[in-house]
Amino acid sequence: MQSFNVFAMWQSMGLVARAVVIFLLAMSVYSLWVMIDRYVVFRRAKRYSLAFVLGLRERLQKKDLNGAMKLAQAEPQSPIAKVVHAALSEYRDGLDAVAQTGPDEIGEFDVVDAVNRAIDRVKEREIANLKKGLGGLASISSAAPFIGLFGTVAGIINAFQSMAASGQGGLGAVSAGIAEALFTTATGLAVAIPAVMMFNYFTNTIEMFVVDMNDVSSELISYVLREGRDKR
Repeated sequence: MQSFNVFAMWQSMGLVARAVVIFLLAMSVYSLWVMIDRYVVFRRAKRYSLAFVLGLRERLQKKDLNGAMKLAQAEPQSPIAKVVHAALSEYRDGLDAVAQTGPDEIGEFDVVDAVNRAIDRVKEREIANLKKGLGGLASISSAAPFIGLFGTVAGIINAFQSMAASGQGGLGAVSAGIAEALFTTATGLAVAIPAVMMFNYFTNTIEMFVVDMNDVSSELISYVLREGRDKR
């Protein structure tokens, strides 16, 4: 019984099949880099976000706006901290504008609307940063099986051409060539399966970050409305 030998199979592959395998390996290296990078980024963001949210709630309960600003500015900043920092900066600038010009001269300016716009602006940017590299991962997960299949089709064509050129018939004459051709499909699936699994995992993780951002933003807006009501 002949054992599976990748090196012997590689030596007997055609140029098209070799090119396909090399391309798939390059895609695998890129997807692995994205997986490691996003995993490290998300792990750090989770840890920093938890500590930040606990500290932020404590300061907002004490109405310590300066303390909340310093906490949001502290490095390393989580995505939630960046959103809160932008919102608090907008809120403080709005209060300064109202205090300097007076509520009657400020016109149609609304502090709450300004804070909401700041939250939306920074939140979209942070979500885009979290998704960095995931587009390539999605493309690899969907394209790798088809690229492997292309190599298989090319390999089978070469196998049958070799059989025709040699004049030998039967399955034994093309079995080695077909096995080599199917190796490209197996390589494509091996690249695509981890990519699609990790893409789904990262997508769900980003959705959880969005939920956390929305919760903290809602709590911050409630604080702004409550402070505005108390200052009337």
